[in-house]
Amino acid sequence: MTLRPPTDADAVPLLAILSEPEVSTWWVGYTIERITTEIIRSGDALVIEIEGRCSGAIFLYPNADPEYAHVVIHLFLGADWYRQRYGAEALTIAISHLVSLGQHRFTLDPNVNNAPAIRSYERLGFRQVGVLREYQLRPDGSREDGLLMDLVLSDIPDGLDWRLG
Repeated sequence: MTLRPPTDADAVPLLAILSEPEVSTWWVGYTIERITTEIIRSGDALVIEIEGRCSGAIFLYPNADPEYAHVVIHLFLGADWYRQRYGAEALTIAISHLVSLGQHRFTLDPNVNNAPAIRSYERLGFRQVGVLREYQLRPDGSREDGLLMDLVLSDIPDGLDWRLG
């Protein structure tokens, strides 16, 4: 697996992934234009590449205020890579790099109904810390709750050995 900066050539494969029913349930309303703005040009995203194929993306949003240092992370993978721990591997690579830059706290906010993602994050040591009420706008105009989860390195006795175990 490689995490790399996105290029214009990633737009079409990312749209295909974001259009898969298993992915578009949680990542709603993506177009080439939105992918170009939010992934290709934003500077906040890296493409997840597995065996040379564009497989998803991970977003890293560090808080610049040192008093409240943390990094918000979002990620998606194509359904071909589900249940193989690739999401865990992508998080491990990103978090390991961010730790080397001095970061110590990481947050995720999956939809409360996305049980597979929540289980995966909990296996890595993320903890549920609260519900973000009416957090995500759904295609039908309703809003669903998000689950705030965090990982603080001081909670993990063996540093980053938690990663893929």
